[in-house]
Amino acid sequence: MNLEIQIQSLIFSLVFGMFFALMFNLFYKYLFHGKLIFRIVTNLIFIIINTLLYFAILRMINDGIIHLYFIIMMVIGFIIGNIKTRVIRRYRLEAL
Repeated sequence: MNLEIQIQSLIFSLVFGMFFALMFNLFYKYLFHGKLIFRIVTNLIFIIINTLLYFAILRMINDGIIHLYFIIMMVIGFIIGNIKTRVIRRYRLEAL
């Protein structure tokens, strides 16, 4: 894999981590509140959809090759995105 594709993959992983944090905060109420069966089903669907989306786009960028530093960049993106979008969760939980 050449350097340009690696940089594109790293940037995508960082941005996807931020996107994942946004989706996590938007769906927080459904993921952690309610009946147990509903939470389990919602969590499974949430994780499956986001995982498939990540690997589908990564496959278009670099044929689906994944390295540890892509995961690290996604975690860093999630942390940054979670700090920025935590306000959404507060507003949505106040509506309960």
